[in-house]
Amino acid sequence: MTEAFTSLVAGAENVLFDFDGPICRLFAGHLADEVAERLVAWLEERGQHVLLTEEDRLSGDPHAVLRAVDRIHPGSDLVEALEEMLTGEELHATDTAWPTPHVDPLIRTWLATGARLAIATNNSPRVVERYLTGRGLRDCFGAHIHGRSAELHLLKPDPNCLNRALASLRAHPATSLMIGDTPSDLQAARWAGVPFLGYARDDERAKRLYDAGAEIVVDSLLPLLDIVRSRGSRT
Repeated sequence: MTEAFTSLVAGAENVLFDFDGPICRLFAGHLADEVAERLVAWLEERGQHVLLTEEDRLSGDPHAVLRAVDRIHPGSDLVEALEEMLTGEELHATDTAWPTPHVDPLIRTWLATGARLAIATNNSPRVVERYLTGRGLRDCFGAHIHGRSAELHLLKPDPNCLNRALASLRAHPATSLMIGDTPSDLQAARWAGVPFLGYARDDERAKRLYDAGAEIVVDSLLPLLDIVRSRGSRT
């Protein structure tokens, strides 16, 4: 790995993880495109599918469906019910989620070597807490889980959840690191002033990150774990 990569990881005093991707593959067994289809069908049953563009309907992204409805009826009962439906789907997905390889020991080792950890995600914080509890990782993050709120216009790429994470950690952006797997994670990190490390489990996702301007993208968290372990052995 490059010197820049090693310095980025070794120098992080505060680490902000996106959830779906860097922590786990949330929709590994409960597919995201099928969830999006169910949200669209729910809207169609209520005659509300006209709120969606063709792109929204075919996106396969549940968050895109939720955002589309919120843009037109922000804060409405319809949006609240749709968000609760999505949260239910996400909670169900935790039962079949796949842990990202090496992330569990990475979290524990980073914490043991003095880093402070937070989650900054567009997923429901209830979902994050349920998943982390099942993995025995809940206490590693304490009160620093910052996910989707009722203000859906503040989903990433808005930096709101990153700013909330930084505030709760009392962390300076320059001494922090955001680990994310989407261009919206990268954009949120830029706006928050936080250095960014991309994680991509395949070439297509890596290309999207590089095309968005990411400088460093890894396809495994093992090199991070090696660096953090090495830093710990010197302290």
